[in-house]
This record gives sequence, structure tokens and C-alpha cells, in this order.
Amino acid sequence: MSPPDLEARDWRPDRPSPSVPTVMEPVVELIQARKRYGSVEALRGVDLTIHRGEVVAMLGPNGAGKTTSINLMLGLRRPTSGQVRLFGRDPGDRRARSRCGVMLQESGVPMGLRVRELVETFRAYYPNPMPTARVLTFAGLEAQAHVPANKLSGGQLRRLYYALSICGDPELLFLDEPTVGLDVESRRAFLDTIEEFAAEGKTIVLTTHYLEEADRLARRVIVIDQGRIIADAPPSEIKSQVAGKRVRFDCVGPIDEAALRGLPYRHLELRGGHVQMLTNQPEEVLREVFQRGLVIRNLEVVGADLEEAFLALTARRAPELVEVEGRQLETEEAAG
Repeated sequence: MSPPDLEARDWRPDRPSPSVPTVMEPVVELIQARKRYGSVEALRGVDLTIHRGEVVAMLGPNGAGKTTSINLMLGLRRPTSGQVRLFGRDPGDRRARSRCGVMLQESGVPMGLRVRELVETFRAYYPNPMPTARVLTFAGLEAQAHVPANKLSGGQLRRLYYALSICGDPELLFLDEPTVGLDVESRRAFLDTIEEFAAEGKTIVLTTHYLEEADRLARRVIVIDQGRIIADAPPSEIKSQVAGKRVRFDCVGPIDEAALRGLPYRHLELRGGHVQMLTNQPEEVLREVFQRGLVIRNLEVVGADLEEAFLALTARRAPELVEVEGRQLETEEAAG
């Protein structure tokens, strides 16, 4: 969400001519990028290219390296070795940074200003800003245009941060946990606005812990673990790597783990009377459930979802490394 670092006004961003095909133009490139924080190597030779028009979700456990990757892309950190390119330039180049928008989880803005005033202030930092009315419409803040930021609800404040990230009409938008803290209805509406922006051909890179959001928004998912990319594919391809089915049902009457002991499942969740399990033998599970006399309803048998695929991919983590790296990255984020 932060504006570009502009030192002068006598420059023009190098936006491509509409007549030149740019579909496969690299927008972000990491070439054998490595980053160390003291003794911890947060990134270990990452090669990554994001092209124009892609919607990419970057996933990983806490401390896996995704925050470091984003910081390198934005020019907030320098790689220890390797290269990082943003629109073919150094990420610190204002001609590249002016083409980006960033929405962070927390942003320091003058909370006494009204929503419209904040949008107009941030628009002034960019060479080709989006019209104020369009920004407010995209963010769903038309009714709050004259409301001070400190009077907004939590969901409206998230929408304000989103508005400030797109007011420069960016070609590349970074979204860091965009719906954190929102209720279900607000989250759904907010995802709709992101999809509208993506439909205009914008490049979007998002991080999220809500994997259903990544499944819905992204056409490409990158999973980072222990400083390396361990998966890079469409969500459907990543989900297909997980063998087994997800079985869900509701039990009529009390249910506990003992009632399901011995069934051939790999993962089990119990929430009240709701049962969810991952199994390679769904037919055998259901046969045994009925033989044990359990009365069930709302039965559903489907393929594994993105969350289960993510858990399977990151199952072999090194806890001590992640814990140390997580502390270091928290320090870096606070400093950035």
C-alpha cells in the first residue's frame, strides 16, 4: 500500500505500449535468489518468474520464506546473492515501483482524514492514478467516502487499505493476507472485488492462510517450505498429488474418536457431531461405519482440497529451523 519513493516529477514510468503483445512478459523474476539473516538461510537459491496477467498465491508455513520472497520482490530487502527483477529492472527503481500496489495487514495512515481525502492523497504519488470515484467503487467504499478512517469498522478499514493499494492503477498488486480478521460475509464480498480487479488483466500476488481463498482466486499456487519452492502448479494439479478422498458426515447422536478407532483413515477431525476424514479407502470406511450402527446424514465424499495437499507437501518440516527462522522473519517484518 505504500507509495513509491518519488524524488522528482520529471520521469515517466515505462508502461508498455498497448500495441505490443505483453502476455508472457516477465513481471517478477527471482534468479537463484538467496537471503540470509545471520546464521539462518531464509531463501535457498529460489528461481521464480511471474508473468503479466497471472494471479499467483504464495503459500507456506510460518517462517518458510514467503515473506522474504515478497520483500525481495518489492525491493524492501536485498538478496544475499542472486538477482531480483521487477518489470525487468532493479526492484528499487522508482520506474518499476510506481507500477506496483501493496496491501499490507497493517498500514500507517492518518486516521483522522476522511476516506476520500486519503485516496486523493495517495493518488497524488502516482503518475497515472485511477479516478477517485472508480477506486471507491472497486473497494466498495462509496457510502463511506466522507467518513474519517478512525470511524470505520474493521472490514471497512481493510477495504480502505485495499483502495489505497489500487489507487495508482497498478499493473502488479501484492496482497498480504487481504481478508484476515473479516467475517464470512465481508470476506466473500471482498474476494469478489479482488476478482473484478484481476479480470482487468492485472498481475496479482497474494499470501493467505485461508487456503480456500487461494483455491478460488489463484490460477497458480507456489508453495515455499524451508526456503525452497516445493510446488508450483495450478491448484487442481497440486490437489491431484494427494491420494485419497475426503469423507464428511454428521452423526445423529454423540460421537467420539473411540467410535471410529480402527478405520483406515489418515487424518480425522471431529467437531461436535460433524466428522471429516481423509482416507484412501472411502468405501471400506463407510462400510465399517454402517456395520458399527452409526446413524449418519449429510454424507459427502470428494477429492482432497488444497489445504490437505498443502499439509501433505509440507509434512517433512524441520521444526527447529522453522522456529528460528520464524522469529527472525518477525523481526524483519517489524523493521520493514
